[in-house]
Amino acid sequence: MLESTTYPGITEEVVKSILERAGLKSGTDFFLAYAPEREDSRIVGGDAGRAGAREDALRPVGGRDGSVPSPAVGEAVKQTKNIIRAVNLALVNELKIIYAAMGIDVSEVIEGAKTKPFGFMPFYPGPGLGGHCIPIDPFYLTLKAREYEVPTRFIELADEINTRMLHLVVARLAEAMDRAHGRGLSRSHVLLLGAAYKKNIDDSRESPALKLIELIEARGATVDYHDPHVPVLPPAERHGMSAMQSVPLDPERISGYDAVLIVTDHDAVDYAAVVRHAKLVVDTRNACHKHGFVGESIVKA
Repeated sequence: MLESTTYPGITEEVVKSILERAGLKSGTDFFLAYAPEREDSRIVGGDAGRAGAREDALRPVGGRDGSVPSPAVGEAVKQTKNIIRAVNLALVNELKIIYAAMGIDVSEVIEGAKTKPFGFMPFYPGPGLGGHCIPIDPFYLTLKAREYEVPTRFIELADEINTRMLHLVVARLAEAMDRAHGRGLSRSHVLLLGAAYKKNIDDSRESPALKLIELIEARGATVDYHDPHVPVLPPAERHGMSAMQSVPLDPERISGYDAVLIVTDHDAVDYAAVVRHAKLVVDTRNACHKHGFVGESIVKA
């Protein structure tokens, strides 16, 4: 059985081709099953039909939750899940922008909407997408679809909206600083709170924090970050720029920044201390409100 994360770039087609060139026949001499990468459950696709009958033997290895007729269907399952998430996140990000213009808090809208017992799944807006599955994997299907001359407009539009959120966050940060301090980002000192791409993990791959650091620095600001789960951002993730280390989150340091930008809402953060000591908090995750903190120094972005 192949798992896409264990052997990246080694597809079931490659393995099948190698074995068949060696004179072996799929479905008779070997049985190939493919498990697309999934964090919390497993789907196994068996090759040549009969491989599905052999998948029960793989249960101790894969701990799978289901099977599908072929490796192609298995990978399509993963792509479909990722694309639906990307599209829905783009939609709620766009709704956030629309409702903000109307003076409506999208988080309050979502809380009300999710009381419906069926037909609604809550998605939450943020500063942009991170990780590998949602911002990158859907474009594998886009590339494949081009071979069949089929457009993928939803996928590409969702990426456009989700990418735009990064620039809107920086604009909101600059606007908030202008109102609070009488100047924008130039020559300011900003602390990013959270470098992982989602809460309570140590994975910073494609994190929106990486691009936000670049965008804010390009506006003339100095940027530090704090993340209890990500002690170092290596040069590889910084696209060749120098490594960054997480700074301590103590009252004196917090008070020295012109603004604190909440990018990832980790639970292991003392938000009370952040709100108490920061001159300005710009919150992209509604973290302050979730922890019961409100005030004129807190701006939602």
